[in-house]
Amino acid sequence: MSDAAERARADADAAVAAAEKAQADAEAALAHARQLQAEAAAAAAAAAAAADSAPEAGAESAAKPSTTAADGPLGLDDVERIRSGYAFDGPALEMGALVNGEALADVPVRIPLAMLNRHGLVAGATGTGKTKTLQVLAEQLSAAGVPVFAADVKGDLSGIASPGESSAKLLERTRGIGQNWSPQAAPTEYFALGGKGTGIPVRATVSGFGPLLLSKVLGLNDTQESSLGLVFHYAEKAGLPLLDLADLRSVLTFLVSDQGKPELADLGGLSSQTVGVILRELITFADQGADEFFGEPEIDTAEFLRVASDGRGIVSLLELPGVATQPALFSTFLMWMLADLYNDLPEVGDLDKPKLVFFFDEAHLLFRDASKDFLASITQTVRLIRSKGVGIVFVTQTPKDVPSEVLAQLGSRVQHQLRAFTPDDAKALKATVSTYPSSGYDLGAVLQSLATGEAVVTVMNEKGAPSPVAWTRLRAPRGSMAPTPQEAMDQTVAASPLLARYGTAIDRESAREILAAKLEGAAETARAASEAAAAAKEAAAAQKAQAQDQARAAKQQAKAQADYERQQREFERAEKAQRQEASRTRSTSRSTPRSTRSSGSSGSMIEDLLTSKSSQRLVADVAKGIFGTLLRRR
Repeated sequence: MSDAAERARADADAAVAAAEKAQADAEAALAHARQLQAEAAAAAAAAAAAADSAPEAGAESAAKPSTTAADGPLGLDDVERIRSGYAFDGPALEMGALVNGEALADVPVRIPLAMLNRHGLVAGATGTGKTKTLQVLAEQLSAAGVPVFAADVKGDLSGIASPGESSAKLLERTRGIGQNWSPQAAPTEYFALGGKGTGIPVRATVSGFGPLLLSKVLGLNDTQESSLGLVFHYAEKAGLPLLDLADLRSVLTFLVSDQGKPELADLGGLSSQTVGVILRELITFADQGADEFFGEPEIDTAEFLRVASDGRGIVSLLELPGVATQPALFSTFLMWMLADLYNDLPEVGDLDKPKLVFFFDEAHLLFRDASKDFLASITQTVRLIRSKGVGIVFVTQTPKDVPSEVLAQLGSRVQHQLRAFTPDDAKALKATVSTYPSSGYDLGAVLQSLATGEAVVTVMNEKGAPSPVAWTRLRAPRGSMAPTPQEAMDQTVAASPLLARYGTAIDRESAREILAAKLEGAAETARAASEAAAAAKEAAAAQKAQAQDQARAAKQQAKAQADYERQQREFERAEKAQRQEASRTRSTSRSTPRSTRSSGSSGSMIEDLLTSKSSQRLVADVAKGIFGTLLRRR
């Protein structure tokens, strides 16, 4: 046999053993109930005989209400102990009536209103009535003037805003537990994260969320958390509003760029690797829906503490469609809201009634895959926010969904039916039973046999001690058990006084736009500098070319001047030679008569000089030099 088959067989054997044990426990409970039934019958017979012999005593006895049912698991002493255990002096929420075989309308089970800030847990398998229990508690809190906040994960809690519908079956049930039922709607306000869904948009800014809380939500280590704190510090000093995740990403990217690195040089700077990790976590966070939550206008958490004009507390329902696929968004909102309330509310100690009670349905979504830092933060908040007058009630399927550190802070427990179909379920059932105070019940059997709308209850009494464990048939909600129609919800949102303030998203100038403008200005300055350098270079080149042209012109002018001077000298020499020759000719003519031949020879020599090619070339050059120079000088 393979290991898998052996494990399967072992699991099956364990399941059979658990079932056999449950059956044995049930049979033992049945036997005990029959014994009690017989004892009750005997007691009734004895009471009848005593009544016949002592009419006065019989009348006195008849004035007392019935304290036990014929087939209940509890004796008279147990019933009386439960009766006195839930008889509080101050105002209390009516949970229902004790079940001892049948419901005992004269033994009410209640929760002291003043103890709601000690927190609580409503647990049970799917379909056992947890949401309706939440609705019953929220309705009574509202009627007592206590504002309520509830996360409506599945959308079926919205019926609290509509009056319920009467039926014969409903009235029969409520009469059996002493509830004088009548329909009534509670004053309700709908909210939606980022406006996704039906309700007033709920948003918060990144700066308002803060670096510590954001670090815990992102699961950053100490180094990364310190770096993120430095980024927030820089953004505040530099006047860079961090409104949404895009703003934070922009600042992170800027501070590791060439332009931004000098900004934090005096503070140690940022590691590119650290910034890379934070940016990746922010992208994942945004993909989980967080982008919808961050922005403006940021909601004031004091809006959840409002009371209607008739004195009833307003029930704020946060519609969370699709939260099962976005647990980080749900967790983020819870963390921010509780932290914001804790920071804003004053210390009040123990009050006659809470300032606000939170109900968080599907609480396992809050803790699933949560980091250690996140769990530590939740535990600390649950422990400390009590002194601010705020109560928290977690609603989930099994107590094991809530970390033990948080469970230890809860004062009241309402446990609906638990199922033990697998070995793990059997272990969870056994662990749950072990956490209850001792009682007259076989809780292992009772918790599996609870009907829909029944629960095992224990609360913290007015002295801070746990009340007796009571099998309770719970009251019916006065609001609708079906969701409020969408049209009615839309009308409620449209008529809300909060819509004008929070309905429209605001996209004012923030870090992203400021840094973009700064980088664009730097780029424009760089372009202008580059263009100025290019223009200067071009001007220098032109100036150089002009200087070269002037040098060439001067050189040519000098050369022409030299040619002119040379030609001038040659002309002057030729002219001088001509004058000398002419002088000699005149001297010869005066001193000696010349023959015709000599005269002819002299004229022929001058003619030859003027008509020779060299003389003509000399005269042309001289004329060219004279007239060319004159033209240039002119």
